[in-house]
Amino acid sequence: MSIHHEILIIGGGNAGVSVAARLRHSGRTDIGLIEPKGVHYYQPLWTLVGGGCAYQEESVRPQSSVIPQGVAWIKDAAANIDPEGHSVALASGGTVTYDYLVVSPGIQLDWDKVPGMAAAIESPAASSNYRYDLAPKTWNMIKNLTSGTAVFTQPSGPIKCAGAPQKIAYLAADYWRSQGVLEDIRVVMVLPTPGMFGVKVFSNELERVVAEYGIEVRFNSEMVEVDHSSRTAVIADGKEGSRESLHYDLLHAVPPQSAPDWLKRTPLADPASPAGYVEVDKNTMQHVRYPEIFALGDAGSTPNSKTGAAIRKQAPVLVKNLLAAINGAIPVARYEGYSSCPLTTARGKMLLAEFDYSLQPAPSFPFIDTTKERRDMWLLKRYGLPFMYWNLILKGHA
Repeated sequence: MSIHHEILIIGGGNAGVSVAARLRHSGRTDIGLIEPKGVHYYQPLWTLVGGGCAYQEESVRPQSSVIPQGVAWIKDAAANIDPEGHSVALASGGTVTYDYLVVSPGIQLDWDKVPGMAAAIESPAASSNYRYDLAPKTWNMIKNLTSGTAVFTQPSGPIKCAGAPQKIAYLAADYWRSQGVLEDIRVVMVLPTPGMFGVKVFSNELERVVAEYGIEVRFNSEMVEVDHSSRTAVIADGKEGSRESLHYDLLHAVPPQSAPDWLKRTPLADPASPAGYVEVDKNTMQHVRYPEIFALGDAGSTPNSKTGAAIRKQAPVLVKNLLAAINGAIPVARYEGYSSCPLTTARGKMLLAEFDYSLQPAPSFPFIDTTKERRDMWLLKRYGLPFMYWNLILKGHA
């Protein structure tokens, strides 16, 4: 059986739903959206769940409640894309054809890329806020630890919300400090980067934060192996070429990430990237080889941080350029790489790092100093951003 839509969207996450809503506002009536899951997650809240500052249930709603009215929900998974035939194969065996395609299936978590990681996160002393079901476990581990070694890791390569591996370390250290046990806990943060953050002004503030907590930072490093039975994490220093075995009493692990395997195998993938992201023009969001195809979000090849804030700026650009293509015009709207990382540095404090392709600060609130941790930014993270997500962004509003 084959279905046809003028505009077909792959993925019912932040990117796919917000684009669908904007297209409906523009008057397009023939839109199909492929999404297999029956629930929709607001993933940025999982760090706060893991830090004991939010409830797991706040981050999930039925998928049916966020699909825009008038959009046909195809409750199935995409399995392949034939750009020459303008068709998408479904996991169930069906096919959907299109005139224009928006690709936004998100990013996959490659747990098996690090030997022992998949088994470790199921063990009592390790967890990851990158899974909905594990975020409450992270909080239980944090509040029950009174002494020992806590290790927080980040993999190399692009990941969604690259600040999340740091955020949970700060929330944990802040809690342990409030309980009077921080001095009895060795906190080790493993970062693949040469500094705390890619933008110097924010990196400087985070250096102050880690010094205040007494966190040991392993730069240019990542966890390459973990043995949950002995609670040992092997840390490789890419710059020095050395390895270190760390015993842990608490491990927060973040897996390497890449485009979904099925997407990597399609002609849409960037041939220069093993991660398999959809090869788009970084400003117009249009595919460089197939002009009727656009992509945004985590599965796109744009060289920005993979965050919901980036999608918020990409979606209106993509929709303007898609509508231009439909009308036979040249896409001229531009995305300049805006992204933001709301870095929770303590309970009640947050550093809002906003920047663009040039790695220069790009503040949304130029009248306040967001290069320092602030109480009002915490309120934005905890209450403002979730409200905006459910009530404005997913409904296609600015």
